[in-house]
Amino acid sequence: MDLYLLRHAIAEERSNDGSDSARALTPEGAEKMRIGARGLRRLGVTLDRLLSSPLTRARETAEIVGAALDVAPETVGALAPGCNAATLLDLLADMPRAKSVMIVGHEPDLSAIIADLTGGSRVVMKKGGLALIDLSSLDHGAGVLAWMLPPRVLRALGK
Repeated sequence: MDLYLLRHAIAEERSNDGSDSARALTPEGAEKMRIGARGLRRLGVTLDRLLSSPLTRARETAEIVGAALDVAPETVGALAPGCNAATLLDLLADMPRAKSVMIVGHEPDLSAIIADLTGGSRVVMKKGGLALIDLSSLDHGAGVLAWMLPPRVLRALGK
């Protein structure tokens, strides 16, 4: 399975009340993600499933990507902040026919998931950054990090 991990695009700052779940993408963040999504299309990315954290900024990011790749995003509560590799592997186990899945989530979860799935060292994903893991099995450490693209590279592909 090809597993794409996408960090949400640039979002509003936290409000003084500390609420986090309703933070939306900024206009700049949405525009940068639209350009990056065109880069995904240019790379030839096709998806069987597009799964998103329920937080607003992740859902909006997934909607932009879904529109560019002609796939409907699905909101999955388990992908909220605090998601880990075991939770993700459980989700993927319920999709035996899926060959290509993208999750849209948050840091530091995504970098920890990459490390756990590949048995490698921890990476840091920038907002709008994308990684591809080749999962030959759904075991911890069985994945191979095929590539990781910073958002500026996705945008360069999309221009």
